[in-house]
Amino acid sequence: MKRRKIFSQLSNLDKSVLPGDFILVILSILVVLVATLFPFNFSFPDTFSLSELVASFDNSSFFKDQVNNVLLFAPLGFGFASLLQRIRMKPTIQFLAVILVSAGLSFTVEALQVFLPSRTPTPADIFNNTIGGLVGLICFYLWNPQSFIYTLIHRENSRASNSIKKLTLFFVGYILISFLISIAWQHTTNLSNWSLNYPLLIGNEQTGDRPWQGYVSEVSIADRAISKNEVSQVLNHQNDSKTIGKSLVASYELTGKGSYQDRSGQLPELLSIGQSPDIEDEKGVALSSSHWLKTREPVTLLSERIRENSQFTIITTVATADTDQTGPARIISLSGDSLHRNFTLGQQGSDLDLRIRTPITGANGADTKLSIPGIFADTRPHQIVITYSGATIQVYVDKSQNTYSLNLLELVPKEQKIFYYGLTFIPLGLCLALLTSLAKRKLSFNKLLLASGILLPSLILEGILVSDSGKSLSLKNLLLGILFTAGTTLILRWRASMVLRKAALNRV
Repeated sequence: MKRRKIFSQLSNLDKSVLPGDFILVILSILVVLVATLFPFNFSFPDTFSLSELVASFDNSSFFKDQVNNVLLFAPLGFGFASLLQRIRMKPTIQFLAVILVSAGLSFTVEALQVFLPSRTPTPADIFNNTIGGLVGLICFYLWNPQSFIYTLIHRENSRASNSIKKLTLFFVGYILISFLISIAWQHTTNLSNWSLNYPLLIGNEQTGDRPWQGYVSEVSIADRAISKNEVSQVLNHQNDSKTIGKSLVASYELTGKGSYQDRSGQLPELLSIGQSPDIEDEKGVALSSSHWLKTREPVTLLSERIRENSQFTIITTVATADTDQTGPARIISLSGDSLHRNFTLGQQGSDLDLRIRTPITGANGADTKLSIPGIFADTRPHQIVITYSGATIQVYVDKSQNTYSLNLLELVPKEQKIFYYGLTFIPLGLCLALLTSLAKRKLSFNKLLLASGILLPSLILEGILVSDSGKSLSLKNLLLGILFTAGTTLILRWRASMVLRKAALNRV
């Protein structure tokens, strides 16, 4: 009876949560339209098919885009949740409505971006915008405790709160959501976002502003990560095509002058750009600010096959002419310009510098630093083999025993990792707060739900990443996930108890 009176009092207190909520929703929609469609220079073709529309969405979202897309839609979710609460919509309806409105508006602007030359529609943006709307919903409930407590009390007094079977079913759903979110993490290091429109460049960018001084005598590329035994055979000067087999997509021998044909017969020829030196060198083709190589056309087949497998191997023999080059100076690059690439092997000082385009490293592949020191500390030729698979990069220099291993997930910048973990575990904390409120009457079961609900999502994510990407187990990552889940859950439960206490005192 006491809870019903408090519940009734909270309902009466919530007559006008945010008088300007309707204005906030309208302003939020206008801001979204301006931010995503400006300068509104639409160009509509005479004919357009559904397949072309789908193909136009072949773009990727990166870390900075994800942050902006979440923040952009948060005010919309906040205002819309307030509006729905003010007109007495049920919490479940509010949740679904915010998802539908956020996803619908996002899909609309992404579809319109197909007809904007200055914009690139991205499927991931729809997901991030929807998450942004939910973030706004969560912020509304945190900002307005009466609304959150209204939801909690409604759940605590529902029939499900007395049913262990239903509570167990809800918890299984919570764990399933944790698995689905963890699986989404696996896509942050794949290569499915590689552009199909970039040429292969040796010694520079297309823009000509990242030259490398040195020599390259061979370049071979495969669409899988070769084994250590195969690396040994390659470094012992065995035939690449026999060792690698059908996985070999490109093989250029860079001797002599002029153009260079792909010996596998699959990629376009490499053409000399600029003034080719008159003197031939046994180290290979001489590259400088006045001479580099570029394929006649984009190497679409190469990018397609690597995108499909999310693996590659690059084999090359190089010799620097200057042990202190910066930029990084581009040795081998699959790129559009100095800010957009699929892959780059470069020189920064005397270090070997790598850039690989993935959702987590950005369009320039530079959001995560991948560097191996001292490889270009001398001007001797070096055989280099680079393999990539499951977020792990292996670099072999001259012999298979001389190997370096890097893992993208272990090198993610701290602020980026905190954002991703917050985006992953704060919503789970909200779900766990609602779930434990349902089980409040079952004290022992409640404690079990709380403990396992805090620990399991973090263990699931770390376990999946360790098994799939080859990264080492990280106690810090486990604790970070636990901190976000537990912190969100306990803060919401604490705030709930405080508001309930205050309402009870006001009643007295």
